[in-house]
Amino acid sequence: MRVMAFASQKGGSGKTTLSGHVAVAAQRAGAGPVVLVDTDPQGSLSDWWNERADPAPAFARTSISRLISDLDDLRSQGFKLAVIDTPPAITMAIQSVVAVCDMVVIPTRPSPHDLRAAGATVDLVDRAGKPLVFVVNAATPRARITADAAVALSQHGTVAPVTMHQRTDFAASMIDGRTVMEVNAQSKSAREVETLWTYLHDRLERCHRRTIFNGRTSTRPLANGTASRSFGRKSDHIGTPIA
Repeated sequence: MRVMAFASQKGGSGKTTLSGHVAVAAQRAGAGPVVLVDTDPQGSLSDWWNERADPAPAFARTSISRLISDLDDLRSQGFKLAVIDTPPAITMAIQSVVAVCDMVVIPTRPSPHDLRAAGATVDLVDRAGKPLVFVVNAATPRARITADAAVALSQHGTVAPVTMHQRTDFAASMIDGRTVMEVNAQSKSAREVETLWTYLHDRLERCHRRTIFNGRTSTRPLANGTASRSFGRKSDHIGTPIA
């Protein structure tokens, strides 16, 4: 199972929106079964997923203390890709997530404050020895600062060649648990997400081949004593929601 996390110290960077959209794009592209894993106490991804009519991608909410064992269980159930949403802070929680990833995606808005805030996330990922990809997110079309942001970020890591632009259809689509691809597959936003997933998928496959997983042979049982569990709606969420 490939594991990819969206992480950023800065709140409002678009982690939840992008993680949901990329997971759906991956599922639609045939990379599944895909599971979204929510480690953010705010539960925004959980709220969005529970509005969805389509149960795919699957969803699991977990605690950091259970992350490794829950990922083990997801792997044993046959999931091919886990997309992890993280809280907007540099904490032990983020460190634990980064440690089990093949690749970390850092969404960054093209503003001086966001660019400065990205540094702490980069440091954490570098210390863990994990590959990272920056995604310039919520950009204004044709604005010079967008290109400047990509250049600045490229000094610290790989920048995705796809820029995600600020459009109202991203927020509008998520109100009822959908994505821009499911609202209008021919929209500019939908094409950006699909192109981003194609790029991330290629990077992820290369990263996975050279990543050594630590602690992935865990056989610890789930809290209810069972060896595995299917994942579904809110009543089936794994682990204990973070307080």
